[in-house]
Amino acid sequence: MAVSPRVFPPRKRWPSTGSSISPKFADLNLVKSLLSLSQEISALKPIQCLLIQKSLSTINKSKLLAIVFEELLRNPVSTSFSPSILLCFEEMYIVFQRIKTLMEDCCSGSKMWLLMRIQPLANSFHELTLELSTLLDIFPVNELDLSQDVEELFVLVRKHCFQSKPSVDPRDDSLRRDVLALLHQIKKEIVPHHLKLKQILDNLGLRDQSSCREEIECLQAEIQNQIDEKSKLDIASLIGLLRYAKCVLFGSSTTQLEPDHRRRNSLSEIAVPADFRCPISLELMRDPVVVASGQTYDRESINQWIESGHNMCPKTGQTLAHTNLVPNRALRNLIAMWCRQQRVPFETVGSIEKVSGVKATKAAFEATKMTVYFLVNKLSVSPSMEAANAVTYELRALAKTDSDSRACIAEAGAIPILVRCLGSGVGSEHPNLQVNAVTTILNLSILEANKTRIMETDGALNGVIDVLRFGATWEAKGNAAATIFSLSGVHTYRKRLGRKTRVIKALMDLAKDGPTNSKRDALVTILNLAGDRETVGRLVEGGVIETVIGVINVLPEEAVTILEAVVKRGGLVAIAEAYNSIKKLGVILREGSDTARESAAASLVTICRKGGLEVVAELAAVPSIERIIWEVMGTGTMRARRKAAVLLRILRRWSAGLDTNDVVDSSVMSVGTLTTMLPA
Repeated sequence: MAVSPRVFPPRKRWPSTGSSISPKFADLNLVKSLLSLSQEISALKPIQCLLIQKSLSTINKSKLLAIVFEELLRNPVSTSFSPSILLCFEEMYIVFQRIKTLMEDCCSGSKMWLLMRIQPLANSFHELTLELSTLLDIFPVNELDLSQDVEELFVLVRKHCFQSKPSVDPRDDSLRRDVLALLHQIKKEIVPHHLKLKQILDNLGLRDQSSCREEIECLQAEIQNQIDEKSKLDIASLIGLLRYAKCVLFGSSTTQLEPDHRRRNSLSEIAVPADFRCPISLELMRDPVVVASGQTYDRESINQWIESGHNMCPKTGQTLAHTNLVPNRALRNLIAMWCRQQRVPFETVGSIEKVSGVKATKAAFEATKMTVYFLVNKLSVSPSMEAANAVTYELRALAKTDSDSRACIAEAGAIPILVRCLGSGVGSEHPNLQVNAVTTILNLSILEANKTRIMETDGALNGVIDVLRFGATWEAKGNAAATIFSLSGVHTYRKRLGRKTRVIKALMDLAKDGPTNSKRDALVTILNLAGDRETVGRLVEGGVIETVIGVINVLPEEAVTILEAVVKRGGLVAIAEAYNSIKKLGVILREGSDTARESAAASLVTICRKGGLEVVAELAAVPSIERIIWEVMGTGTMRARRKAAVLLRILRRWSAGLDTNDVVDSSVMSVGTLTTMLPA
């Protein structure tokens, strides 16, 4: 599976252990190492646009010293080096390592952040040059049998190092002041002059959409490397400025966007470990947190659950003593490690807020507002569908970034304009525009206040439902389903959506016929709607059990979790409908993931309790069912073990010829007893 290298921005390099510890090489091996290191520095390109003289001077000095080391290797001295020479070589090795690290950091990082740190970085180059000057000054060159030309080169490098000054190029310093002046203007809500913006970006080598986008990604990566809060805030301001400049100077682009808020296309071909999935959304957790019951959820999903008025753990049903969320850093590290191994992007690159918790500065916020109003105004007067698609794409990207952007886009009046792009006519002629529009609404709906705006905007909900039913592409339908999922996070909206037969039928059709990603979007939305008992009845009437049985082999965890929710709240009709799923649940109990086995055991307990002896007999007919249940009791999750214990008791009492009521009552009473029988 190919993944674009841009998904993985270069991490900030820190000096390695070897850059501060003297190498343990002997004589000529040490010279070889110095030669190799000096050649690596010589092969580096000068830093582009900034610190040009400093980096070029450093590279030239390395080239000249490489000639000295080559001479030593061609004509080695007959005896080993003196202790003073070895000591100088070891210290040179450390300085060269630090020079190489500094050069590579400056070349691979953000240009704008490099500009903001121009003075301390110039000082770093100067300090390293002075350290090298000191070593060259005390170096006993007369002890080496160097040719006259090479010895003159050595003296020349020493002289140049000694003449080094800690100055900043006046051009670089002037450019830095210009950027700070623009940020100050934006902070005062003064729109920057476009010509000045263009001049600054030209000087930084940012001359098109692509280079600006890459620079924004570099800045976002820099935030993760910062410890100082002020630095994070400064970078956030630069990102806001650059986003605005990109839109007003280079227009809008329809370049393929990174995967959206809930969609991870790169994960569709990979089996995600069950423990890495959020029990609510069933998606890979990006920010796992532990609630009061001890269960782990993705922060965003559990926040939506709690903000919707729930005070119990979704998985266990236990009332939460408090709503504090504790980061599960150990699990997050494991997920990050797995993602790196699978070449799956782990961080949501676009989200400053989510990744680092950085609050927007005044300058960043005002820059976001300027960008939003520029785009919304441009969308409202777009002369063509192609132009509208390009602007909608930019709004889609911006709506991914943070809450401030989502709030600004909605407040600027974008939702009614986006609704115009959802119709089937637009979808048939411009499917990309329909996808971008519905995905923008999805991203906006992440903000709680925007859920109300969307639900109350004329035509918005109907537009999303129409895309869900008749969308031009599966991506459009899947993102419409994801929007329904997001809106249903509010309890009153969940009930309202659950009453719409069009929504239920469209979700069923998408779950049956769509590709895997779209099926998952539909199933997760169905699961959310199933949180309302009244809606469960409509889901059963709409054929939800038949639907999930049909996809249980493709998405077992999602299907079994829905089945558990439906049979628990759907009454006898749901139990009767679930009769044909018993054998498949037995297979999941044997072969499924821990999460799937847990839901399968819970579903079977509910079906057997309420379905009578005929249902229990159907379960008993599953080959080796008792052995399978014992395996779950020994290796499953704690909840799966409890449910398996109840299930085994039900089967035992059925085989003893007891009637259904006895099975139900005894199974409830025997949970505590059976759990003591669990294998060690």
